[in-house]
Amino acid sequence: QVQLVESGGGLVQAGGSLRLSCAASGGTFSSYVMGWFRQAPGKEREFVAIITWNGGSGIYTDSVRGRFTISRDNAKETAYLQMNSLKPEDTADYYCAAGRKFTTNRSNYPYWGQGTQVTVSS
Repeated sequence: QVQLVESGGGLVQAGGSLRLSCAASGGTFSSYVMGWFRQAPGKEREFVAIITWNGGSGIYTDSVRGRFTISRDNAKETAYLQMNSLKPEDTADYYCAAGRKFTTNRSNYPYWGQGTQVTVSS
């Protein structure tokens, strides 16, 4: 059973940056694909980015590609989401997730953190 704890959210002005962290425990971190998803008020949870087991490859949703970077440090059992050039439409609760399959489908991720709130003001 993997436990995930996100941190790093907050309030930032448009154009600013934040780095989210996701600390894992209770499992073999390097055996999991890690993903970041977000949920804005009144909307469904959506895929943001995922990264392979060894961090060699990542996939991004179109709206964040070129602005966000997903990474991981298997020695520290932590995944990250560096968010630059933030826009008001990036405002959401951000969740990290762990799964065995390299997919953007959130139903394939059985382990989730509690979420961290990101608010981008215009």
